[in-house]
Amino acid sequence: MSLEVALRHRFPGVAIDIAFTAPEPGITVLFGPSGSGKSTVIAAAAGLLHADSSRVVAGGAVLADTARGLFLPPEKRGVGLVFQDARLFPHMRVAANLRYGLRRTRAAPRIGFEEVVELLGIRDLLERRPHTLSGGERQRVAIGRALLRQPRLLLMDEPLASLDAARKAEILPYLVRLKRRLDLPVLYVTHSLDELLELADHVVLIESGRLRAAGPVAEIAARADLPLAARDDASAVLAAQVAGHEPERRLTRLDWGGVTLWVPLLAAEPGRAVRLKVAAREVILARADAPGLADALLAGALSVHNVVPGRVLALAEAARQAVLVELAAGAGRLLARVTPDAVARLGLAPGVAVLALVKSMSLEMPHEA
Repeated sequence: MSLEVALRHRFPGVAIDIAFTAPEPGITVLFGPSGSGKSTVIAAAAGLLHADSSRVVAGGAVLADTARGLFLPPEKRGVGLVFQDARLFPHMRVAANLRYGLRRTRAAPRIGFEEVVELLGIRDLLERRPHTLSGGERQRVAIGRALLRQPRLLLMDEPLASLDAARKAEILPYLVRLKRRLDLPVLYVTHSLDELLELADHVVLIESGRLRAAGPVAEIAARADLPLAARDDASAVLAAQVAGHEPERRLTRLDWGGVTLWVPLLAAEPGRAVRLKVAAREVILARADAPGLADALLAGALSVHNVVPGRVLALAEAARQAVLVELAAGAGRLLARVTPDAVARLGLAPGVAVLALVKSMSLEMPHEA
């Protein structure tokens, strides 16, 4: 099954025309500048906006198809909503706020009260009132209440935007845990590249009310022609598996589409799926036929652990006199940020074979994919 969203709507001064499909289950992140139409997509999917034209299909159910005269109201769509502000009932304790979600649904239970409490780590909060909670705690309760509605579609409109960096760091592991457990589609709006790289399975880029690109996160994040790659914090996303450990070297060996990658020692059993982030600024390129390089690598004369064969797919100009180089490598793509001088000296062009050198310490600590 696929999640389908298509809408056309005209506001004063701006027209929205967006359509995409995404795999179910999984997290689809809507990403783009403020005012581009991300929250409009959420409102249309929830039934809060009666768009001029819309079609929404989730969990195999058609929630809206204006061409056929079908438009289910919000209360009949079976969606869960989480906003920037938690919107908890101040007069209710946490447990009562959570159970309110259960009372508002007739759907067969997919997830129970106890499981939600454990997944979100909120057992110690059950007897407290919302005003005594931190921002991160309130958002975890709001997510729990939305899940207990047993939604066929979970909509999250910048749920971490109002939190400071410490609170975001507190709640992200819970979202990762839910991502592994949930068997439903999620539409997630964010301005944060870190959230996108941590959580997204699928990415929808929106600009000025139009679709710029859509696809798997590993593809969209590393495309040199798209806005994500032009950011200073641009990173590729790699889906790998734990292949083994070498405790005496304090290293873990990963398999990425037949390419071996080394990272600092992990507490993860072999076979576990992991996700890596590789910053473009941390990738060094060399010509695959560079004289002496192969001997240096074989002799262990370089501190770098990861040498990945690749092929240049595309180049794009970037800010601050940089060039973005998109590579086909391993099971996906890498992105490197280099100078125009490096492009000229290495003769980089589409089709050229290169080696991507990445320090093990530059591969951000993965989490389970």
